[in-house]
Amino acid sequence: MGKLPHVLVVPLPAQGHVMPLMKFSYQLVDHGVKVTFINTESVHKKVVSTLLDVEVVKPDNKIRLVAIPDEPIIVKGEEKSIEFISETMAAHLENVINKINASDNEKIDCVVADACLGGILEVAERFGINGAAFWPASLGFLACMLHFPKLVEAGEVDDNGTYTN
Repeated sequence: MGKLPHVLVVPLPAQGHVMPLMKFSYQLVDHGVKVTFINTESVHKKVVSTLLDVEVVKPDNKIRLVAIPDEPIIVKGEEKSIEFISETMAAHLENVINKINASDNEKIDCVVADACLGGILEVAERFGINGAAFWPASLGFLACMLHFPKLVEAGEVDDNGTYTN
C-alpha cells in the first residue's frame, strides 16, 4: 500500500472552532487521509478528554493529536487578538512541520487552517505545502461578513453595525 496523503489541520483555539475542524478531520480519515491535528495544550487536553468520553478514538485512528504551548496564546484574563494568535501559532507550526517532515514517511501534503488564522497558510506556502482555509461557522454568517463592508459603503449600515435607514 502506498503512502497515505498527510494533512495538517489547525483550528483557532476557541470554542466553536475546534470541533468542526475535528469532525472534518474524521471525514478526511474516512476517505483514506492521515491527519495531524494541532491544538494548544489546554484545548488539546479538553479535546482528548471529550473524544475519550464519547468513545470516538479508535485503535487504528489515523488522526495524530499534537499540542503546542499555550503561552503566550492563552493567558487568563488577557484577551489576545486573532492576528496575535495567528502569528504565535504560525511560529510554533514551523517547528511542528520541520519535525514531521524530517521523517520520509510523514511529510505534510496539505495544511487546512481555520479561516481566521491566515498566517498559518503563509507558513504552508513558505514550506511549499498546499493550503486550504476552512470556515467553521455557517455559510450565511460568512456571507454577511464578506458583504458587510458593502453595506457600510452604501450607507445602509454605519461603522458600528447600526442600520441607518
